[in-house]
Amino acid sequence: MSAHILIVEDDRVTRMRLAGYLRSLGHRVTEVGDAEAMQEVIDIDPPEVLVLDIGLEGKDGLTITREQRAKSRVGIILLTSRDEQVDRIVGLEMGADDYVTKPYDRRELAARIKNLLFRITDIGRSAPVTDAVEDFGPWHFDRIRRRLVSAARIETLSAQEFDLLDVLTRNPGVTFGRPRLSEIIGRGDLRPGDRTIDVLIGRLRKKIEADPTKPDHILTRTGEGYCFAAES
Repeated sequence: MSAHILIVEDDRVTRMRLAGYLRSLGHRVTEVGDAEAMQEVIDIDPPEVLVLDIGLEGKDGLTITREQRAKSRVGIILLTSRDEQVDRIVGLEMGADDYVTKPYDRRELAARIKNLLFRITDIGRSAPVTDAVEDFGPWHFDRIRRRLVSAARIETLSAQEFDLLDVLTRNPGVTFGRPRLSEIIGRGDLRPGDRTIDVLIGRLRKKIEADPTKPDHILTRTGEGYCFAAES
């Protein structure tokens, strides 16, 4: 069965045109205009990907992102305006996987949805984990369920958080530059001023580090990028 994509956009014409385009690509699409209708769909037929207008009236896209990420690993792509840079960063911090700026190219959005579905469904993720770090500090990295488990709590990971932690822990001690990490999470070439990687690293540190300002596991290499601490 094809993946289910749920579009939440309060502009009816924009919503219907996007839904029609995605259906023409073979996706199963539901489109609604607000958070209440969205929840009714989710309760009956949970989607793999939510495409959310960040500026919805009533409960906005940021609030929906925070609520969904607290209880679900559904893929979330935000639709934002050019002047919403701060909101884009906040959206990523709340757990969104990606964003597309309006006016957007439908082909670009479709490509981002495809990449996100690729990661969510673990297509091609069969690389051996023999040399990968699975246990560090109080945490066990459960790659099958895409989560971090300790004696005290469980932390779920968004698709992009998982991808970053997966590649870093498979290569302890190896420094990855931001452009390379951007490619790994499916964002392509890193644009000037794009802080997506830094935001995602910050989110991971909040989840795994005892003190995110003084990390023991995900280290910054000034002028180079990030690496996962190798064992002594």
